[in-house]
Amino acid sequence: MAVVTANARGVSPRGSRPPAPGAGGRSEESWKGHIIRELKHRDLSQHAMFQDLIRFYTQLLEKTSLTKGLLSSAARRPPAGGAPLSSLQQQSIQLKKTTGELAYQVVELTQQIKIKDGVLEEQHARLLQEQRCLSRVSETHQELQAQVEQVQGQNTVLKVEYDTLLEQQRAAEAKLRQETVGGEELLAKVMKRKNQAAARMNSHNERRSRAREATQAAARSKVNLDRSAVHPPSSTSPSSGFSNSSSAPSSRSTSPKNEKRDASTERKPMRLVRSASVTSPRILTSIKELFDRKRRGHSVCSQEEDLVSPVRICVSARVPARALQVLDAHEQDINAVRFSSSSDLLATGGTDKVIKLWEVRAGLLTHRGTLDGSTEGITCIEFDPMGFRILAASYSKAAMLWQLGDSVPKVTLTGHSRKVTAARFSSITHQVVTGSADGTIRLWDLRRAACLQSRNVAKYCSDLVCSENCIISGHYDGQIRAWDSRVASCVQVFPAQGKVTSLDLSSDHCQLLSCCRDDCLQLFDLRRWSNERVTFRADGFKCGSDSTKAVISPDCCYLAAGSADGAVYIWNVSTGKLETRLPDKHSSSISAVSWSLSGEYFVSVDKSKRAVLWSDM
Repeated sequence: MAVVTANARGVSPRGSRPPAPGAGGRSEESWKGHIIRELKHRDLSQHAMFQDLIRFYTQLLEKTSLTKGLLSSAARRPPAGGAPLSSLQQQSIQLKKTTGELAYQVVELTQQIKIKDGVLEEQHARLLQEQRCLSRVSETHQELQAQVEQVQGQNTVLKVEYDTLLEQQRAAEAKLRQETVGGEELLAKVMKRKNQAAARMNSHNERRSRAREATQAAARSKVNLDRSAVHPPSSTSPSSGFSNSSSAPSSRSTSPKNEKRDASTERKPMRLVRSASVTSPRILTSIKELFDRKRRGHSVCSQEEDLVSPVRICVSARVPARALQVLDAHEQDINAVRFSSSSDLLATGGTDKVIKLWEVRAGLLTHRGTLDGSTEGITCIEFDPMGFRILAASYSKAAMLWQLGDSVPKVTLTGHSRKVTAARFSSITHQVVTGSADGTIRLWDLRRAACLQSRNVAKYCSDLVCSENCIISGHYDGQIRAWDSRVASCVQVFPAQGKVTSLDLSSDHCQLLSCCRDDCLQLFDLRRWSNERVTFRADGFKCGSDSTKAVISPDCCYLAAGSADGAVYIWNVSTGKLETRLPDKHSSSISAVSWSLSGEYFVSVDKSKRAVLWSDM
């Protein structure tokens, strides 16, 4: 650059030779070629980042080339005079000035290049960091992909197992259908055999009745003969003039034995015939056994069941106020509870398929026994009026009858196609009534364990009660139906407010209580047989299930039901208002309640295996 400036001024160093022609052109070309190669290299590496710097640098090169061209032309032409020399000096000054500016711009651009290099290094560092993150993410992705493949393999295995189980289920369902058809055929055969057995028993009873009548006739004729033998008439009647032998039947008069007896009587007229005396204990015992003894045949009932049930009256029921005992009575949910007529025995039944008997004494429940034999859960419990037998309904489509002294059922009543929801003793001896979810109501004879009548309502029967010649049933269609058991027809329909979950009859059979899913109790007066009713509600009371049981107190003054919140609600019938609320003893929905016939105790059971004994003591 110094050499160029000196040549521009036109002063050559001493002893130096002028540059050979073409030497300056070769240096320019080599320098420019070097710059171009560097720029191309940088353009390849930093083209996108340094576009502005390249543009400015290109302009600088162009101006530098122009300046060098002017200086070289000035050096080749010698100055002709002083004026052109001064102009050249001015141009040289201007070019120096321009060169300085360009040098400054080069410095600035160099600083920008350094700044760009720093930014580029930061970006390279960030790029490395992102690459490392990408590698970690890629590894995670590979792990997840491996897990996905593993899960897919497991899913494939589970799918194969599921398909296998589905095939097994289909095979089991097909087998179940076959077994169901076979069971129905077997049931039809059993019912046919029962009907045949009933016909044979009726024929046998008819023959026995005829034989008994014949025996009675023979006994009467024998008694008449003995009377005639004890008090023989005189040999000749004053009025008729006939002898005693002529008045006797011809068969006896011609018999040799009778001839001998007459002869002996003639010989000993004062002797009495002892073997055929009317007052003989043997004859009296025979006649008493003949007329008093009850020939039972194939009956499933005992003599103590034929006794007339006692009439128990509760003068005043106690309103429960305090829990006397809280216990876990069953292993699973408790669905039903009932006091016996003597109030000293309690029965509870639940989903664990058993009925437990509890002795109530001095405010405590003591476990007395367990009744087995049900294959499914218990839905309803009923004591007979004498308290000797227990009738229960179950999910096994059957109702069972137990004797208190036996742990296995004495009678099993089958014939419903779905679970039996209610089972009650009828007002007629040896008859019970059952209601089922299949929409049928059946009347059974316990002596033959046979169905006498079947009424098809086609609506889910949730509960029923029995009065004299009347059966009242509640259904899920919101209707309460009254049936005449003598003609097997519906005589009255009471509309309810929602699904009927339970029914209860007052002790005087004049009032009917229904519990409905719309969270209310309804009390009907059966003496009027009208649709008028009294509705009982309370804040917080909610019917907890489709089988929640409500009861009337023995004195007909109070109503009680359990709520979904675990509290017992008791209403006063006369005022129509809530009498009391008993909370905090149940942790789940209360399924059933029962009042003892004496009015002294009250029991509530829930879905969490708990039973609570209440009283006002």
